[in-house]
Amino acid sequence: MNQHTKPNAPVLDSYWMPFTANRQFKQAPRLLASAEGMHYTSTDGRTILDGTAGLWCVNAGHGRRQIAAAVERQLSTMDFAPSFQMGHPIAFDFAERLAEIAPGPEGQKLDRVFFTGSGSESVDTALKIAIAYQRAIGQGTRTRLIGRERGYHGVGFGGISVGGILNNRRVFPQLPGSDHLRHTHDLGKNAFVKGQPEHCAELADDLERLVALHGAETIAACIVEPVAGSTGVLIPPKGYLERLRAICDKHGILLIFDEVITGFGRLGAAFATDFFGVTPDMVTAAKGLTNGAIPMGAVFASRKVHDALMHGPENAIELFHGYTYSGHPAACAAGIATLDIYRDEGLMTRAVELQDAWHDAMHSLKGLPNVIDIRTIGLIAGIELQSRDGAVGARAYDVFVDCFEKGLLIRVTGDIIAFSPPLIAEEKHFGEIVSILGDALKRAK
Repeated sequence: MNQHTKPNAPVLDSYWMPFTANRQFKQAPRLLASAEGMHYTSTDGRTILDGTAGLWCVNAGHGRRQIAAAVERQLSTMDFAPSFQMGHPIAFDFAERLAEIAPGPEGQKLDRVFFTGSGSESVDTALKIAIAYQRAIGQGTRTRLIGRERGYHGVGFGGISVGGILNNRRVFPQLPGSDHLRHTHDLGKNAFVKGQPEHCAELADDLERLVALHGAETIAACIVEPVAGSTGVLIPPKGYLERLRAICDKHGILLIFDEVITGFGRLGAAFATDFFGVTPDMVTAAKGLTNGAIPMGAVFASRKVHDALMHGPENAIELFHGYTYSGHPAACAAGIATLDIYRDEGLMTRAVELQDAWHDAMHSLKGLPNVIDIRTIGLIAGIELQSRDGAVGARAYDVFVDCFEKGLLIRVTGDIIAFSPPLIAEEKHFGEIVSILGDALKRAK
């Protein structure tokens, strides 16, 4: 029995855990029992500072009674209602609230909202909408989808086809015709930068190369994360997103931003779209949409995209797509309560107030053993470690376990440590993070 096992601990055999080394985990499980504010409590009673907002999603902090009460009221009133050829008011209310803060400037907001159940569903929905749009405007040959290396767009077949995580692509088949831009991560030119790096904007021109290779008439859409989170906090070089937008416009290609991570205040604006000042044709969202309380996702579409499908017989289904839980009543209640908290506490822009202290705290780790890069933007940080020979990811995993033992939850991908603390964080938490992580880095061999 290891130090985190209690005599009445749950039996672990039946649960097949996602994105987890199941056999390794079940030999020494890390179990969380409760959460409040900035902290979890483990099953053995230890307090764990949440450095990752759960899984990039608990932006307003844990245990928000306002959200729980809203969900309870909704479940007591109506637990479920179908959304196919039927409706319920709270889904329309939530969509209207989202339209008010939708990505994009006034007059160009992506204020047509399609609800899903997750970020993965949002991505596959956006890709399908893109192909349907091209067909609706007489461009039915445009079925090809372009993603980017080291991109993560969920685990649906559409998402892994445009994504660039090797283990997804090696194991599972992809949609035919998908292709990829090169990623922008260049340690030689852009190491230890606060904010957007200066170099590599020209890599957006890869889209021109793919147009020349495949023909613009075959390409429906290009999807990128404004800031790639799950593959290690890859920040777009200055001018990169602007260049990508211009190339898409030139060739009639829809541009999709995957903002499942960057949406709802992570960079100091409602969306990265607004932070960077580049407006795509669609934005995918999830995670912070409901503060992680109830699974839910959404696709924000421009009126141009939406209206192109609103033709033909009025009794015909315009988009033959949807989910049983699209616009689920309880999820909508959680979402509205979450938006109220973001508004009332100024959390959408709080990262602007905190970012200088956050960036300074993270970059203070420069010079510690095996740290080869630190990159920060908004309230996000990526700390890249030198990999051990023949054991990529082992060093960061050891740091992850060490930090958990000492009371800090971090996230690792390969040998990159990623941070995205709740937006309610204070500077004292940054000091605690740096202290615990710094000691763990010194101990890591």
